[in-house]
Amino acid sequence: MTARAEILTRVRAATGRTETSGPPPAPEYANTAIIPARGRGTQAELVERFIDMATEAAATTERVANTGEIGNAIARWLQTEGLPASLVLAPDPALESGGWETADGLTIRRGAACAGDAVSVTPVIAGIAETGSIMVASGPATPYTLNFLPDIHIAIVPAGRIVGAYEDAWAIVRRNDEIGMALPRTVTLITGPSRSSDIERTVTIGVHGPLRLHIVLVG
Repeated sequence: MTARAEILTRVRAATGRTETSGPPPAPEYANTAIIPARGRGTQAELVERFIDMATEAAATTERVANTGEIGNAIARWLQTEGLPASLVLAPDPALESGGWETADGLTIRRGAACAGDAVSVTPVIAGIAETGSIMVASGPATPYTLNFLPDIHIAIVPAGRIVGAYEDAWAIVRRNDEIGMALPRTVTLITGPSRSSDIERTVTIGVHGPLRLHIVLVG
């Protein structure tokens, strides 16, 4: 008997199982998603909690009434913060009605981010109230470099896309598959600006992604 077989034999004896026993049934609680309290609430409560949690994670937020105000809101924010007014925009149809043509002072290019691009603007799959995170995906209309390469990432989050918990956000992805939409190759959850404490446990912002995350909440 090998050492491995001996160990497994002892485990089976201790648990009252045999070598031919199938996997044990999962406990009942494992079949039900355990949603924390901060992942539950009315839609209005979830929106406010999303803002609070995103702010706690060092993101900045701004609310606009409709999509036509997005361009001007971003132009004002960039000017107020002393940031470049040249941005690269995800070529997603959901952003086309953002009022870009009337936004004062903005220079816009649509497509993937390249070296030297300072500001990107992207849509999201969902905003998650539980942690103030956004869920983004790769695709032809959402080039993945937009989420990581520029120093400033601006995410457009419709209020109706704010959900309570992570499970609710993944449900959106699964529903897209059920109605025939292609599943994204990559899905990423982003909580605040990029940060790391890998080196000497010193927190550094912007190591693996943007220095700043700004969220424009629509509606």
